Amino acid sequence: MTQLQFGDVTVSLDEYIAIVEIHRPPHNYFDADLIQNIADGFDAMDREHECRAIVLASEGKSFCAGANFHSRSTEGEQVAGTTSRLYQNAIRLFACSKPIVAAIQGAAIGGGFGLSLVADFRVVSPDARFGANFVKLGIHPGFGLTYTLPRIIGIQKASLMFYTGRRITGEQAIEWGLADLLASPETLREEALQLANEIAECAPLAVQSTRATMRRGLVEAVKAQTDHEHAEQSRLFLTEDHKEGVKAVSERRAGNFKGR
Repeated sequence: MTQLQFGDVTVSLDEYIAIVEIHRPPHNYFDADLIQNIADGFDAMDREHECRAIVLASEGKSFCAGANFHSRSTEGEQVAGTTSRLYQNAIRLFACSKPIVAAIQGAAIGGGFGLSLVADFRVVSPDARFGANFVKLGIHPGFGLTYTLPRIIGIQKASLMFYTGRRITGEQAIEWGLADLLASPETLREEALQLANEIAECAPLAVQSTRATMRRGLVEAVKAQTDHEHAEQSRLFLTEDHKEGVKAVSERRAGNFKGR
C-alpha cells in the first residue's frame, strides 16, 4: 500500500483504488490550502500507473461544510485574492484523468458542494445535505457550480437551489440525479469503494479514454465559468449585503438585506 500526505489530506493507494481523504473534522471547512492539498493528491494519482479510480472522502460529521467565514477576514481584496488561488487549484481537480467517486456524509455546502461535483459519481448517506447558500451570504455562486450543477440536474432545479439557497437531502439528491447511490452511514465508504472497484475492474485505458470523451471541454468550460464567478464574487464581497449575510448565517437567522 502506498501512503502520501499533503497537508490535511492523506492519499492511500491499495491495488488499483486510491482514497483521497480530508482530515479537518468535524466539518472539514475548506480554504485555498485544502483545495491545493487535494489537487496535489489527485496529481500524484494521475502520475501513478497503478491507480485506476479515486475515492474522495472526509473524516468527521460533514463531507465539507464550505468555507469557515467565522474564522477569516472578509475584507474584499484579501478574500478575492484567496478565492483566485482557490479556483486555480479547483481547475486542477477537474483536470484529473482518473475516475472519481465521492463518499458524502453530512453537509456538502457552498464550495463543499462544488467540490462534490468534481467527482464523476456521488455515494451519499441519508443525512447528506447539499446546498448552494451563496445568496444567503450576499455573494455569487462559485467553484464552477453555475456550470456543473445545471449540467447534472438541469437548469430549472439548479436555479431553484441557487436563487433560494435551499438544501436538499441525500434522498432528494438521488431523486434529482445529483447522487448515484444511497448508503447507510455505516456502509458509505464500503459502497463508494465497491463502485470504484467496479470501474477499476474494466480496461483502464478504455475507461480513461471514454471518460475524456464524456468530459470533453469540461475543464475549459469550468475555467471560463470560475473566471466570471470570481469577478462577480470580488464585486459582491465589498457590499453591505455580504457583511450582513455572513453575520446572519453565523447567527442562524434570516438576513436583513438592503440591496447595497
